[in-house]
Amino acid sequence: MSSIHLPRVAGQKGKTSLDLERENFEKRQAVAINKAINSQETPVKEKHVRNAILGTFQDNGGTMFWTIASKMPVQANPIVCWKFLQVIHKLMRDGHPNVVPDSYKYCSQLKDLGKLWGHLKEGYGKLIASYCVLLIQKLNFHRKFPRIPGNLMLTDEQYYKICGNNVDNYFEFSIDMLDYMEEILNLQQSVFGSLDMSRANSMTNAGQCRLAPLILCILDSCQLYDYLVRSLFNLHSSLPPDTLSGHRERFLQCYRRLKEFYLKCRNLQYFKHLVQVPALPDDPPNFLVASEFSKHVKPVAVVPDQEPEVDADNDSVENLIDTTLPDEKQFDQAFGDSNAMASAFNFNGKQDDRDLIIEQLRAEIQELKFELERVKVEDQRQITALMDEVTKLKKILSELRLSADKSLKENEMLKKDLEMTRAEAEAASKLPEAEKHAKANQEKFQKMKDIYSKLREEHVQLLRTNADISKQLASEKRTLEEKDQVIKEKDSELKRSEEQQRVMHNSLQKSADDVTCQLAEVSGLKSQLEDQNKELEAEVSDLKGKESRLQTEVVELKGNLSELISRLDEAEKTAQEVEEAKGAEISALQGKLAETEKEKQSMEESLRKELADLRGELERTVAERKSIEADLASQLESLTEQLGQVSAEKEQSEKELSGQLDDLHKNLISRTVAEGKAVITDALEQVENPSHIEVKCTAEFLIQRTTPVLATLERLRGAHGVYTGDKKELQEFVAAISELSHRMADSLLHGFATAHSAQIEPGEELTNACRDTGASSLTLLTAVEKSSGSVSGEVDTTVQHVKHMLQLAEALVPKSVDIGDKEIGDLVEDEMLSTTTAIEAAASKIQEMLAKTREAHTGAALEVNEGILDSCTELMKAIKVLLEKSRDLQKEIVSQGRGTATDKDFYKKNHRWTEGLLSAAKAVGWGASTLLDTADRVVQGKGKFEELMACAHEIAASTTQLVVASKVKADRSSDNMRELSRASKAVNNCTASVVASAKSGSQIVEDAGLMDFSNMSLHQTKQMEMNVQIHVMELETNLEKERRKLGELRKQHYQLAGEAEGWEVKR
Repeated sequence: MSSIHLPRVAGQKGKTSLDLERENFEKRQAVAINKAINSQETPVKEKHVRNAILGTFQDNGGTMFWTIASKMPVQANPIVCWKFLQVIHKLMRDGHPNVVPDSYKYCSQLKDLGKLWGHLKEGYGKLIASYCVLLIQKLNFHRKFPRIPGNLMLTDEQYYKICGNNVDNYFEFSIDMLDYMEEILNLQQSVFGSLDMSRANSMTNAGQCRLAPLILCILDSCQLYDYLVRSLFNLHSSLPPDTLSGHRERFLQCYRRLKEFYLKCRNLQYFKHLVQVPALPDDPPNFLVASEFSKHVKPVAVVPDQEPEVDADNDSVENLIDTTLPDEKQFDQAFGDSNAMASAFNFNGKQDDRDLIIEQLRAEIQELKFELERVKVEDQRQITALMDEVTKLKKILSELRLSADKSLKENEMLKKDLEMTRAEAEAASKLPEAEKHAKANQEKFQKMKDIYSKLREEHVQLLRTNADISKQLASEKRTLEEKDQVIKEKDSELKRSEEQQRVMHNSLQKSADDVTCQLAEVSGLKSQLEDQNKELEAEVSDLKGKESRLQTEVVELKGNLSELISRLDEAEKTAQEVEEAKGAEISALQGKLAETEKEKQSMEESLRKELADLRGELERTVAERKSIEADLASQLESLTEQLGQVSAEKEQSEKELSGQLDDLHKNLISRTVAEGKAVITDALEQVENPSHIEVKCTAEFLIQRTTPVLATLERLRGAHGVYTGDKKELQEFVAAISELSHRMADSLLHGFATAHSAQIEPGEELTNACRDTGASSLTLLTAVEKSSGSVSGEVDTTVQHVKHMLQLAEALVPKSVDIGDKEIGDLVEDEMLSTTTAIEAAASKIQEMLAKTREAHTGAALEVNEGILDSCTELMKAIKVLLEKSRDLQKEIVSQGRGTATDKDFYKKNHRWTEGLLSAAKAVGWGASTLLDTADRVVQGKGKFEELMACAHEIAASTTQLVVASKVKADRSSDNMRELSRASKAVNNCTASVVASAKSGSQIVEDAGLMDFSNMSLHQTKQMEMNVQIHVMELETNLEKERRKLGELRKQHYQLAGEAEGWEVKR
């Protein structure tokens, strides 16, 4: 049987060592790829895939893989196709960089595979179709962005070089990454949809076979998610948010699906030892807020290192035989075991020690290469992580600088606001005219706004209609194109399937004929050589021995021949004894025996020649092995040296980066402390600023702004302790320092402002306390900068100073002297009742006055008095309704806000609001009484119409104050609130009626009082003119004085009302 292999051995004489090495490499790659992509429903073995990956580096691309894979039955077996796609994905990620460009031309083959298996609705059909779409999308993505490697891992510098500063590139890059991410999520959805999640599918071979490619999807999706977040933040910093609404919606959908995907993978036992699945944040990033980018954390999926496995199988050429042929058993019966045939080449039946050494050296070299690549990748990953951390720290530093600049700008704006407030105080005298002008402008603006909103709505509706029509047309066109494409594809598939069937039929027929012929030949050879197999095996096993063994073999052959002759004699005797008729058969056997003897003699001669040839071939092989061993030893030494150099460089780079990181931490903390000190020092210097003396603040607001400082101090204490134990917690520590500085400066500024509005001694005491607190905080920041052990003690000292400030502020809180907390609830009800009673009494008194004037006056005087009294009566009725609606609304507010407490408790809790209600109710009652007295004087002829108009305006203002005070705590959707608003409008209308009646009455009286100058002489006319001019000038002078007096009274009234309701008042 060994004669079958002899021509192949003899044919290798003319090949060089490089040709042999190349041939062995191709054989090893074919064996590894065939073992990785088999028909067994189990996960792809990592050791075979690793050999294929190493082969791409040795071949500088993926050409050999595609050559071998093109011969596999990927269109016949779904499991083979599924593993084939997974190996492609793995090679594109971890193989040589040229694997991706070498795979571009096979996109059409992948597309045809997806369409072919997509018709299979069960099993692996949909999974293969989704995987083919994903790989095509990946290849198109890398073809469009060739700088991105197959594993998608980029440094920050490489990432920014891809798109540069062009916003359009970021826009397209984001769309392509979203398409890539969606195909990954579609594949995982198909995989999980094909599994029964109620069972432990991840622990079965079938389930693991389907889940294995998801590890590569997890690794790709982590990188894509990070680049997507970065790109969208860059786009939102350059484009308006409306333009990127589609990007945000697609990202949110991908975010939700990706988070669910990671959660499912973390819950499966299969993934726990193969990959560390990352976790996405609870909330998606808000791209509309630029500061959210600092909170972004890149998800990292870690694949644990695995020990490289050594394939102990005998990677012989015979393993490449297609085991799917139907005549496999007959072939094995004809040729015997493949290992037995392979042993025919191992001259003594045992593996040579040098072969073992060479194989071990090759395995060690491959392990060292793999370890070297892993160390390089790990170093690059650590360097990238450190660079990311440095970048984050730089971003934090820039944000702190921006916050400091913002604080300075806010101080400048406060100064400008103070100057504007002064200017507004000067322009207060021009307030009535400005209000009228503003009201007219507001009405015009409202009309223009309504017209614009209508036009905008119509424009938006037209755009939406146009977009819908365009989408419908596009969808119809797409549907027609898809139908045409489907028809063409079906026709082409039909033709291709017919051609394949024809080719398959011819090839099967031809292979069947060949196998039949081979079986016939082999059976004949086997029957002839069956007796010689043992002797030949013994001869071949002794080829390394001395030449004398050949003679021994010849003696053994002669012995065997004598045995055959004796057997022949026995057969002759037996034949003679049995039957004489079989003599012909015996003679035939003798002839065959003679032929066999001749063949043995010829074979002995051929064996001698072959032994000499094999001995020479053995010597050449030994020489070549020695040279290979020397080369491998030198390569091993160089690789060992390179590994030592890489380890030393790694340690040196880690030390340098650690030192740089510590310096950066110290620099960042010192700058943050310096900026905090500058903010607090600026706040302390404001006490000497003359412009700041005019700033006032209430004690309640000071307490509100100072109380959070205590929590900030405790946060700083905790952050310092955490940072001392773990230097990575720098961000929280820096944020605590910055927050303390700004809150402390804010409380000091408000403390100085509160001291300006207090009495002299308490104000000085509060000022000193603020200075002590500021000095203590500066000392605390100095201790934080030095990282000394006294930080906790300084925090306690500063806490004591802040508490002292709060005690002084609480002592300055104004106490209600006129109204006690226990009485305030009752006073609200009493004041509202007394106001209602006063209104009713005023209405009845006006009726009495109307009856009296009808008895006492006639003509124009009666007309004037009736108009005034009727309008006043209507005003009183409207005010009464307003008070009733106000009481209903107050009851609703109290019932909604008190909870389980009483009404009085609610009024106590909200005493400021209650005091505002009391003030408004008193103002309404006082206005009604004043209106009644003024109307009485006007009817009697003792008063002026202007007084009546002023009282009406005052009542309108008082009712407005009451409505506003009620609106503060009312629900906008309340029915009582709407009734109160309608009652307020009715009061305003009645007030306008009173004013109109007063003006009309004044005009009637003036018309009735006109003098007749027809009988006056020239002298009398001139004298009267002079007197009238003098009177007019006096009136104008008095009018100007009264206007100034009115302005001062309004200022005083606003000031008193503000103090009553807790406003900040300038003194």
